[in-house]
Amino acid sequence: MVFDRIKKSFSGAFSGGEDSPEYIEIDLGKEVKKAKVIVRPFVLKSFEDVNPILNALREGYTIAIIDFKNLKKRDIIELKRAISKIKKTVDALEGSISGFGENIIIATPEFAEIYKSQIRTRAVSGERVVRE
Repeated sequence: MVFDRIKKSFSGAFSGGEDSPEYIEIDLGKEVKKAKVIVRPFVLKSFEDVNPILNALREGYTIAIIDFKNLKKRDIIELKRAISKIKKTVDALEGSISGFGENIIIATPEFAEIYKSQIRTRAVSGERVVRE
C-alpha cells in the first residue's frame, strides 16, 4: 500500500506526467545517530568479573581499561585464566590488547589499535629486548 504510493510517485516523476509532483518530501526525523566510543574502567576482583568486560567489548564501542591488582594478590592462576579469556575474545573481535604497568591491561575493539613500541625492557634482568 505505502510501497505502491511511493512507486507511483517515482514512476510519475520520471515519466513526466501532468499530475506528478515536482518534488518528493522525505522525512528524516528518524536519523540514526553514530555511537560514541566509551573508555570504561574495570576492576578484576574475581574470575566472574570477566563477563561484563567481554560483553562491553563485544558491543564494539568500548575501550576497556582493566585493573587486575586485587586478583593478582589473591590468585595468580585465576588471573591467568581471566587474562587468557579476555585475550581470546579480543583476538576473535580482531581488536588489540596490551599491558600498561604492572597491574593494568587495555583492550580495544577492531577500530582502535594500541601502539606497542619495538623496544621492551625485561623486568627481571634489566635487559633490553627488541621485538621482531
